[in-house]
Amino acid sequence: MATALNVAGLAVAFAAFIVIMIQLDYDWNFAKCYPDSDRIYRLEQVNEQGAMTVLSRPISELFISSSPHIVAGSILTLTSKRDMFFSIHKNGEKVRYREPSLKVSPNHGDVFEFTMMEGVANALDEPDKMLIPYSISKKLFGEESAIGKQLITDEKTYTIGGVYKDFPTNTLIDNVIYYPLPADEYKDDWANSVFNTYIRLDAPQNSRYIVEDFNNNVKLSSFGEYEWLDKISLRLTPLEELHYVADVQFDFTPKTSRQTLFVLLSIAFIILLIAGINFTNFSTALAPMRIKSINTQKVLGAGDKLLRMALLAEALMISLLSYVLSLALVYCFSISSFASLVSATISLESHLFIFLSTLVIAILTGVLAGIYPSYYTTSFSPALVLKGSLGLSPKGRSLRNTLISVQFCASFALIICAIFIYLQNNFMKYTSLGYDKEQLIVSDIPGSMLKNKNTYVNQLKSFADIEDVTFSEMLISSSDQYMDWGREHHGKQISFQCLLVSPSFLSVLGIDVEEGRNFREDDERTDYGTLIFNQKAKEAYDLTLGEKIDQMEIVGFMPDIKFASFRTEVVPMAFYVWGSNRFIPEGFLDNYVYIKVKKESDMHAAISHVKTVFGSMEPDYQFNIRFYDEVLNGLYTSERHFSSLIILFGLIAVFISIVGVFGLVVFDSEYRRKEIGIRKVLGSTVQEIILLFNKTYIRILCICFVFSVPIAWFAISKWLENFAYKTPMFWWVYLVAFLMVSLVTTSTVTFQNWRVANANPVDSIKTE
Repeated sequence: MATALNVAGLAVAFAAFIVIMIQLDYDWNFAKCYPDSDRIYRLEQVNEQGAMTVLSRPISELFISSSPHIVAGSILTLTSKRDMFFSIHKNGEKVRYREPSLKVSPNHGDVFEFTMMEGVANALDEPDKMLIPYSISKKLFGEESAIGKQLITDEKTYTIGGVYKDFPTNTLIDNVIYYPLPADEYKDDWANSVFNTYIRLDAPQNSRYIVEDFNNNVKLSSFGEYEWLDKISLRLTPLEELHYVADVQFDFTPKTSRQTLFVLLSIAFIILLIAGINFTNFSTALAPMRIKSINTQKVLGAGDKLLRMALLAEALMISLLSYVLSLALVYCFSISSFASLVSATISLESHLFIFLSTLVIAILTGVLAGIYPSYYTTSFSPALVLKGSLGLSPKGRSLRNTLISVQFCASFALIICAIFIYLQNNFMKYTSLGYDKEQLIVSDIPGSMLKNKNTYVNQLKSFADIEDVTFSEMLISSSDQYMDWGREHHGKQISFQCLLVSPSFLSVLGIDVEEGRNFREDDERTDYGTLIFNQKAKEAYDLTLGEKIDQMEIVGFMPDIKFASFRTEVVPMAFYVWGSNRFIPEGFLDNYVYIKVKKESDMHAAISHVKTVFGSMEPDYQFNIRFYDEVLNGLYTSERHFSSLIILFGLIAVFISIVGVFGLVVFDSEYRRKEIGIRKVLGSTVQEIILLFNKTYIRILCICFVFSVPIAWFAISKWLENFAYKTPMFWWVYLVAFLMVSLVTTSTVTFQNWRVANANPVDSIKTE
């Protein structure tokens, strides 16, 4: 039984360690796949509103040409990649596809350095050429060469000039189709910040001096003729740091925090520590059962060194067996639904170093866990075995209690953290956002459908359960940042995030207007449109009803709805209905449709109707039609995965701890069988005996709980710093954690000792 418990605990621990280290490897090596990645930087602007990733094209080009230490620079559209809809000719037929794409300057490959499978990286020098990753090439053309093949979009036909080797998944930008940024696009527009910029330096240490020299010596207003340009300063952020920075607007890089990684790393080693403690405890607890055999071998001439080596080899074999079983557990994890909790691919060939490192740890665990018991078991003289029960020696019991205390401290801390992380996720999921997110279906729509807008809206409404339809430029609550508008108000520059919507938007989503009026259909027929601001903007900029900002009239004020994630505070924002005097074609900004379904209606029937209508309008277009809940869930994917991992591995740690407790209680009750029999003969009841055993563990639990609470509080406080809005630190969470561990522990102790306490005392005394 001891061997089975040891193998089970260690196998689960090694498997958990491997999975956690794979996730940590993904985050630690984020964006490090590019050659000399430490020399790549992102250029950012800092102004009165804080730091932003977006820059105007003239500023970017001016900076790139400002120093000989800048080897190359790339300007690209916002790295929130967009899907490209195109068709290719296959067997005489036109086949439609939808793939992610990004518009970049021709020298993009000089910064990020593609590994080419076919063609050349500088194909982007030609305006009608594009680069595609090998994965998309294989999807489109199979094993055929992609070079020279054409991709036909609604605006232009492109020729594939190169196929690059796919980057790993933990990169800044996924494997997308790259096509050239037109030479004249926003070329001289100093006021429109819509680009990201990356540079490659000759040496990392030059980054500081380049930025300082530019900020101190270049007067931007002398180029762009806007005085506010002089309030902008530039800064460089290393590529390898982008995964962690959280103070930059319009940053769509996948994020984590160093606190999160530290928590995961701590859990990985805590699980190993708990399993190692179990191993040591089992081995020392087994010592009295093996003393007789060992001393018999001593009497027959076996030396201490040989006996110790045999015991150590046994411990090592158990550890190695556990490692082999852990590989099977990792494989089962990789093909289960739990694999989605880990960002990286779980495979031996992809993470050979981690698997080999864990093998080394398994060997060390076997050696370290076996050294003390092997010396302890062989340290007694042959005659000593006849005197009493060595298993109950104060020294042995003290050691085991100390080791199991470490397990309990870890279990308490993990459960407390897991509960708070779960509560934070629930807080983000169920807290009111200030608008009605229920019974809502959303979808992107192609520009070709905008000409027939009224037609398909009427077809949608022909379904009795569909209540209303509205449109917007972006999906609300789908990102942390939206379009940031800088305007002049009372002689001062103000900034607010702006979402362009159709007049019915606020009504469909149930957003109240506290002051003024809601949008009306005739707002689209005004010259410059109308604005409805939130309270944050009203108070920050002293806005009033009826006044105009850049000829746009303020017609109302609404509450501070949560239009971004809970990671960020509510900032000044406005909904805007565009007027007739627009510089963008009508309907261009109606990128998303919101379809409100009546309460208690069949949502699945409604979404089927939507798919039918849209499919009949654009049969070749691949619509992303989904319930709005999926949009909100996507906003917190990383938090949900992290929460699930913490809960999963927290439960694993508790499981291993309870396995250890069960094993020790079994051995303890067996060693004290004679004592229990004598107590029963002298009149003790079963309940009194069970209480006697539980007292020891309850005392240990209370001491461990006191030590673990401040550790857990500190860890979860640091993690919650990643959110502007967070769940309260409820006192009852600590109580629940204590009761959970205590209940499982006392149940384990009670179950095992009830069996021994109910045994015939005559048999217990006789067989001891």
